[in-house]
Amino acid sequence: MGITSLVLGIVSLVSTLFTLGVGSPVGAVCGIIGIALGAIGRQQNPEKTGMATGGLVCSIIGTILSLLLVIACYGCAGGCAACANAL
Repeated sequence: MGITSLVLGIVSLVSTLFTLGVGSPVGAVCGIIGIALGAIGRQQNPEKTGMATGGLVCSIIGTILSLLLVIACYGCAGGCAACANAL
């Protein structure tokens, strides 16, 4: 579970940072799944929580960044629509 969480967290970060808005929903979904798997991985094996913790952290950061990017894209599109209607 820890390795899967780490991989999904990294995919979430990469898709959010390098696709700039297009991959943000993919990053959010991968991040949410990574958070769930990281939490399960930490509970199942309390002695070895390194990868699960890393995956949990990467997934949380990727999810937050991707959701912020989606909100910013909708805000920008709404602002552009308001400016177009004003002309």
